[in-house]
Amino acid sequence: MSSGHDHADAHGAHGSMRDYVIGFVLSVVLTAIPFWLVIERPFSGPVIAAIILGFAAVQMVVHMIFFLHMKGGTEGGWSLTALMFTIILVVIMLSGSIWVMTHLNHNMMPGSDADVAHEMSQMP
Repeated sequence: MSSGHDHADAHGAHGSMRDYVIGFVLSVVLTAIPFWLVIERPFSGPVIAAIILGFAAVQMVVHMIFFLHMKGGTEGGWSLTALMFTIILVVIMLSGSIWVMTHLNHNMMPGSDADVAHEMSQMP
């Protein structure tokens, strides 16, 4: 009869307290640096956006390794499938969000110089 402690062996190893602490510290650092970049603005806007996206990607990997315990070779390749699906979803969401925000910015901004000149010529 089994002792009831075989749960971890049947479903993969759970993380240790050390793994959780390392993951937490990395998550805090990977969150604090982008906050500092936004507050201090040491670079121009597009550069900061690219750096923040890079930190977000690294943080996603940290969460997957330290908190979701997705390591190579576990669960017969399902971890790799989940990773690829996550990457595809993130790329679609980020590119779609950037596309929408760019078009909203272009379409919602007040009139350009040509529009203002045309409106001024129409005034009595």
